[in-house]
Amino acid sequence: MKILLVDDEKLQLLRLQNAVEEASPGAEILCFSNPSEVLEALPEDAFDVAFLDIEMPLLNGIELAKRIKSKCPKVNIIFVTAYDQYALDAYHIHASGYLTKPVNKEKVLAELQNLRNPIPLSLGKKLQIKCFGNFEIFRDGKPVSFSYAKAKELFAYLVDREGALVTLGELNAVLWEEDRPSYLRNLIADIQSTLKGIGAGEVFLKRRNECGIDVEQIDCDAYEYNKGNPDAVRAYRGEYMAQYPWAVFHFKAY
Repeated sequence: MKILLVDDEKLQLLRLQNAVEEASPGAEILCFSNPSEVLEALPEDAFDVAFLDIEMPLLNGIELAKRIKSKCPKVNIIFVTAYDQYALDAYHIHASGYLTKPVNKEKVLAELQNLRNPIPLSLGKKLQIKCFGNFEIFRDGKPVSFSYAKAKELFAYLVDREGALVTLGELNAVLWEEDRPSYLRNLIADIQSTLKGIGAGEVFLKRRNECGIDVEQIDCDAYEYNKGNPDAVRAYRGEYMAQYPWAVFHFKAY
């Protein structure tokens, strides 16, 4: 998550920075005491969240927010002020939140957990895996489809095991509660050929009587949740791989 902080008072800016760092340790934070410099940075930098002081000389936070949103419509604007008379103005430009000073970790965290515009998780690895809601697989943002529906479920189970190798006997028991080795071989071949075809063949690991996935090759919302990633925590709405009955008992929410 990329967060912009703007306050013309440097001491207040430092206090805000400390609170945001405590609330979102993994975030990339950019600080500005001159709002004009923010507008110069916008063409190069896309921000997910902007904490803006309202009362600033020359260019106040309300006007700055309007200019930011004209270039970055999906940015979440959170106003920070010592006064509350600007709340109506904040409402009119569809701000995500409104904080009164003094700012602390708890206030910032409450706003980050209720953003108007959701922030997508990283798309930096071979596959992007969505476990919250229905299970889905993506390559560069595009859905990945297998020839067999059960191949997707098999892959989901391997994702759920978080890199642990699973025996073919265990997979048989989970998918059908009976021994169907020939069909299982077809599913494995389907996964191998599909992933190889999209340049992600190394994600799937196959041993003589076991298979698994290389978790270093995937981005996964459930994995990020377990790491405490605030974006992943916000993305969880109480459903995990909802289309698979066995998954109901596997994911433990905070």
